[in-house]
Amino acid sequence: MRKPIIPISAKASQYGIDPSLVTKRAAELPNMVSLILKDLFPDLPEVIYPAGEDAIQNVRKAAVESLMKVDMSMIKPEHSVNVLASHHGFTLLGGEPYAELLKAIKDVVEERTGSTNIRLRAGVGMRFRETEEYIVRYGLDTYYNGKTMGLAPVDEGIAIETEIGTLYGLKRIYDADWIIHAHHTDVREVHFHRQVDKAVKPFGMSYARIETRSTYHQNLGPRAANFVARAIFESEFVQGKFAFASFLDVGPHGIIGVDSDNDLYALNDRATFIGCQHYGKIMTLFGEIDECIAVLDFPCPVPYVFSAGVIYANFVGANTDLYDMETPLPPYTWYTEAFYGKNGKPMLEEIAPINPAIKMCVHNYAWLGYPSAFFSEYMPTVVVGQKQADLFDTDPLNMKYMDYAVTVKTLDAAMNFAYRTTGTDKVIIFDGAMAGMNVSESLAKLLIEKAPLVSEKVDNVLLPKWLKQRGVDISILDELRKNHK
Repeated sequence: MRKPIIPISAKASQYGIDPSLVTKRAAELPNMVSLILKDLFPDLPEVIYPAGEDAIQNVRKAAVESLMKVDMSMIKPEHSVNVLASHHGFTLLGGEPYAELLKAIKDVVEERTGSTNIRLRAGVGMRFRETEEYIVRYGLDTYYNGKTMGLAPVDEGIAIETEIGTLYGLKRIYDADWIIHAHHTDVREVHFHRQVDKAVKPFGMSYARIETRSTYHQNLGPRAANFVARAIFESEFVQGKFAFASFLDVGPHGIIGVDSDNDLYALNDRATFIGCQHYGKIMTLFGEIDECIAVLDFPCPVPYVFSAGVIYANFVGANTDLYDMETPLPPYTWYTEAFYGKNGKPMLEEIAPINPAIKMCVHNYAWLGYPSAFFSEYMPTVVVGQKQADLFDTDPLNMKYMDYAVTVKTLDAAMNFAYRTTGTDKVIIFDGAMAGMNVSESLAKLLIEKAPLVSEKVDNVLLPKWLKQRGVDISILDELRKNHK
């Protein structure tokens, strides 16, 4: 155990309260400690970020070395190139590593191909102006000489003929001779994609019109919708423009490298290994928590706040194995209200209940912009500060969030209420602490005890099963492990 890690700072955004109103972070509370993830799981690979004051240069170096290995001969000096980004990348470890990858891509492509018409196209989900904020925050508008654009799923579409029919992408995503897919191996919405074709998913989400991306949300739901992204990517139209992909290799404890490839499916297999082995250990460990108070304290919408590289939405389903394709549906997979009847219970017996370990949620700092009333309805929720509560009341996606939550003036008052009401002093903080996680001392002791057993179970039992279910050749398991040490 160590002193609490400094959490990710509050960010100025139209989707959250003014950072000046975040007067105390949960990591500052009494009896909070940090657990370094590599101490819990020594086999986690070394990170290049965070790693000292010059860590961002490590990302730059890894990106350049990786990009020099891919074939760019198809890009001619007179050609235009769209570098495609997704909003979630900017919430990883403060956002700087992903921004640095996007800068490195521009520099290397320009140097190797002679093309100077290189543009950045950054897609979003429901917070339509979010990537516009990121583009300015990380200086990408200047770096790309003004050739940047944040795109929303309601922007002009383009029909894409696929083997399953006509689907719709965003026109400005594909308005160049070539596209470069810049993404990351962070598992994020494993409750959506179940680590199936994770590397391909943005083609059916960040780069797609709302009619098509809604297959995940309103039509087919997760797992069944995964083939939509694959159908778009494999279409003649997209294949005729696809140059290569470049991914941040992200573990739950930090950036472990950069992986670039002209073969997206080969890259996808490597991303699957990272997601299953490294993140799988964290999620399996979270499933060992018997009771806790969850504190939200990160500049992201409610389900997307981070602890140990895992988002809160996944912790809500930690009582199930989100990676096992044979398990029943997890409790939080898409707009979960569709899975629950008016009586507040799952509509099907095979739908697992909400993680019973979560006794209360203290909402110290989290953004709006994503339907989150489900969380406050099904878990006792305390929101810190009247202005934060009022902000949620203004959000069309969260008009009922405060109907199920109570408001208190300070974080200390919220925690006192939570301790007395739940009877537990175990606390997990979703604050994006880099390289580790901030928890209460009592929870830290439990996690330290359980970690070795979890590590052995994942390596010897769960990981081979998970990879086999996803078609990853487990005969190369030793090679994959070697490459990610």
